[in-house]
Amino acid sequence: MKLTLRAENTGGELLLFKEEAGFDRLFFSRDRFNKYFTIAWNPGEKQTVTIDGSEYDFPANSLLTLLFNQSFSFENSASIVAWQFNREFYCIIDHDSEVSCVGFLFSSTDHMFVQLNDQAQQKLQLLSDVFIEEFKTSDNIQNEMLLVLLKRLIIYVTKLAKLGYMPVKKMQDDRFHIIRKFNLLVEAHFKSEHSVSFYAGQLCKSPKTLSNLFALFKQKTPSQIIQERVMVEAKRLLCYTDKSIKHITFELGFEDVSYFSNFFKKNSGTAPSDFRNTK
Repeated sequence: MKLTLRAENTGGELLLFKEEAGFDRLFFSRDRFNKYFTIAWNPGEKQTVTIDGSEYDFPANSLLTLLFNQSFSFENSASIVAWQFNREFYCIIDHDSEVSCVGFLFSSTDHMFVQLNDQAQQKLQLLSDVFIEEFKTSDNIQNEMLLVLLKRLIIYVTKLAKLGYMPVKKMQDDRFHIIRKFNLLVEAHFKSEHSVSFYAGQLCKSPKTLSNLFALFKQKTPSQIIQERVMVEAKRLLCYTDKSIKHITFELGFEDVSYFSNFFKKNSGTAPSDFRNTK
């Protein structure tokens, strides 16, 4: 079952998949780039999920959130319940103060699997049933009702993720929100800005203060986060587009092909051309 709502005036889209085999096509492909955020729920047995070419265990009774620019496939997609939406339907940045999820659920390339207890699964089942009912109710408030339901889903998933990922006290620490904002800034500027000093300046911090803060919360270093984000994008462009290495070099903010090639080889162990030829 695939249910879709599209707001013609804004281009906003919301989709719900349930018992739908093959919905997990590569959204980052040579032909198109559908910019959907995804919340995937695995209510059944453990299976494998492939994200940007790497395999991960998707535990039974768990949730996974995926960024709009990630490609993915499931070992058994028909058993997955998935919600997808684009920025035009629900802008996470605009609603950050309400759901506090930017930099936590949807702006990190780390893959977060949220384990669900029986109560959480029952609530998700209820939510999905209400979603389906609203999708099938075509009236002048359908868009508004589905938007409210999506917000409720995101708030609930964020709450579950916070409880399972790190202590609530730490999440309430204002210093941790700087890390969230850093991740958001990297997502917005990684194609043009590769230096920690740029992001530190945007946050009104020194690079050293920023690095110390990340170490305090046992996060990857700011430099690692920037480099990994650039590498993920580089690999996607090499795998799923026909763009030349020169074009990719400039698109990712490098001024020289040889510098980009050295950067790529240092972080992946292979040259960009060799990486493309092996995929």
